[in-house]
Amino acid sequence: MDLATHGGGSVSVSDTVFGKPYNEGLVHQIVTAYLAGGRQGTKAQKTRSDVSGGGAKPWRQKGTGRARAGTIRSPIWTGGGVTFAARPRDYTQKVNKKQYRAAMRSILSNAVATGQLVILDSFDIAEPKTRLFVEKLAEFNATRGALILLDDVSDNVWLASRNLPRVQVLDVDGMDPVSLVRHEIILTTTAAVRRLEERFA
Repeated sequence: MDLATHGGGSVSVSDTVFGKPYNEGLVHQIVTAYLAGGRQGTKAQKTRSDVSGGGAKPWRQKGTGRARAGTIRSPIWTGGGVTFAARPRDYTQKVNKKQYRAAMRSILSNAVATGQLVILDSFDIAEPKTRLFVEKLAEFNATRGALILLDDVSDNVWLASRNLPRVQVLDVDGMDPVSLVRHEIILTTTAAVRRLEERFA
């Protein structure tokens, strides 16, 4: 299939990567798995066996008139352990390579169908100035935010975009499904499109 570029020309792209129907269920699964993989899961609390002290029985079993007690680190005692203590967890979800590739193709195809994907011959600025970068985005009506997906990110583009909260600059190897679905506009280049075809065809 042929896609129009911003300069008025066209570029031929693979139907395998950019012409697939949108699979909402699969995309949701992959995005959820990606977000889950980013969770640290480092919450932890101490059970009665983890709290220090409490080795000796506080008082004898019978004859004191008090309730029997075996340790001062019981969960019902002040300073004791937690009854159902939290433990470090691994939130990662298994995702097959075939599923991931199919989801990325679905996201890219949907971006083409909805007009989110804008293909340029090149994307660069003369100096690492945020002002120049914003002016560049204004040419594509992307001042509210965009994903800049490039084959090779230059230092000028990287440095100029760091202070913009709704702009994300990535190379093809570093992109992820969340970044693709989060932005309304995806600016990419012909060279990046070829890399996408190599990766997901």
